[in-house]
Amino acid sequence: MGFFDFLTQEIAIDLGTANTLIIHNDKVVVDEPSIVAVDRKTEKVIAVGKSAQQMHGKTHENIKTVRPLKDGVIADFYAAEYMIREMIKMFNNKKRLFSPALKMVICIPSGITEVEKRAVIDSAEHAGAKEVYLIHEPMAAAIGIGIDVEEPVGNMIVDIGGGTSEIAVIALGGIVCDKSIRVAGDEFTSDIEEYMRRQHNILVGERTAELIKINVGAAMVDLGEDAPPDYAVHGRDLVSGIPKEIYVSYKEIAEALDKSISKIEEAVLFALEMTPPELSADIYKTGIYMAGGGSMLRGLDKRISKKTKLPVHIAEDPLRAVARGTGIALKNIDKFPFLMR
Repeated sequence: MGFFDFLTQEIAIDLGTANTLIIHNDKVVVDEPSIVAVDRKTEKVIAVGKSAQQMHGKTHENIKTVRPLKDGVIADFYAAEYMIREMIKMFNNKKRLFSPALKMVICIPSGITEVEKRAVIDSAEHAGAKEVYLIHEPMAAAIGIGIDVEEPVGNMIVDIGGGTSEIAVIALGGIVCDKSIRVAGDEFTSDIEEYMRRQHNILVGERTAELIKINVGAAMVDLGEDAPPDYAVHGRDLVSGIPKEIYVSYKEIAEALDKSISKIEEAVLFALEMTPPELSADIYKTGIYMAGGGSMLRGLDKRISKKTKLPVHIAEDPLRAVARGTGIALKNIDKFPFLMR
């Protein structure tokens, strides 16, 4: 067994729009932003992950930053391939006589097309994979949360990532009905940028909008004791062009995000309407499970619970639930028939 382990290396990849996580030997060995920096003259990638993230929004004309994934799928094939290869190198830096064959399980959105699926497989193969398996994100999230997906019991998963929100009802090792919408963390960030421009006449970058979302992001205008303090925002005044500071409250951000959150609520209600009655009865008892970075938005669980009149549970460590489930799937490739090749 040890000899074959030396010849083959098994890794699970949560290839996300915002962050990419790699699991090897049951450990998260890479957790980096899904972004690369490219030299415009040579078209060569000069930085990947956190180092590229630090350049984002601060580059000069010879450097551009690229996010290889958009709305959960590969938008830049070359950048995605290079990013996967470099992230594998981040943990795989042992000196070997030859590179081991890579066996990968990669999670993908449930609403992905065949062409987009092929792009994921091709990127992985060009990055050195000999065997590539795919798993849908809601299924990976359910496994990562600790749900026994092969039981004849219905469970609803709401996975709000960077590019997509995946809502799925799972039973007997398969997705019974699902709804995938391209409204998620990135859309929230964009909403905040637009709100700051429209309401406060201040221009902020993507990274600043992301920090606003983390510090005072909310789905409800009344959080009670959980309310965070007002947050200082620095940006450029649209009238004078001079840098300035303003303070924003969570109530303002809840107002800015209201339309996008309403779309997620509608998608959840649509998936519930499509659910067969026997599984609906199960979901009434088990409630809705939430995972992904977007589920950490303050008050979102309460808002969805109020809308659906169902209990809502947020996964432990929601940011890593999908990656954890992908890692478990990697160890049980023979057991899980729903893995795709």
